[in-house]
Amino acid sequence: MMELRFLHFLQSLHQPFLDAIMLLFSKLGDAGFIWIVLTVLFLCIPRYRKCGCMMAVALVLEATLCNGILKNVIARQRPCWIDSSVTMLVKVPKDFSFPSGHTSAAFATVIPMLYMHRKEGIAALVVAILVAFSRMYLFVHFPTDILGGMLLGIAAGIVSIMMIQKIEQKRKKQIL
Repeated sequence: MMELRFLHFLQSLHQPFLDAIMLLFSKLGDAGFIWIVLTVLFLCIPRYRKCGCMMAVALVLEATLCNGILKNVIARQRPCWIDSSVTMLVKVPKDFSFPSGHTSAAFATVIPMLYMHRKEGIAALVVAILVAFSRMYLFVHFPTDILGGMLLGIAAGIVSIMMIQKIEQKRKKQIL
């Protein structure tokens, strides 16, 4: 399997400094932590509030689809379940692999940020990419899990933008 070969290649790159960086980025994505914190922060700042609403909607959509439905329906095994000979730097996850929840939460949040606040969105995109990569580096996701998470997150982000804009249009019509 080509994906497993790629993940084994990543295992050959391990060194203490890189391990620490990848563990940090993976930890930031645990339970959507950094993305939830950013969303709450955006909701609290008037200039960013509309974007924060989009981010919140995107995270709810993404979590429902990813963790509530897709992971359980697809039920894909994780690489660390298939090859237990790899030394794990993180606790072996108990939920299924596809799509990556860390990645889908990251991209669901980043899309509204890129749409509304380009500079902040680009910084968040760098973090999102590192979170996604860390999941492969740590041998808990296949590349296609990451790709699936990216696509799901992007879709949730786009839908959230459209939903908030639709609500905003309806409110403007009611005022007129």
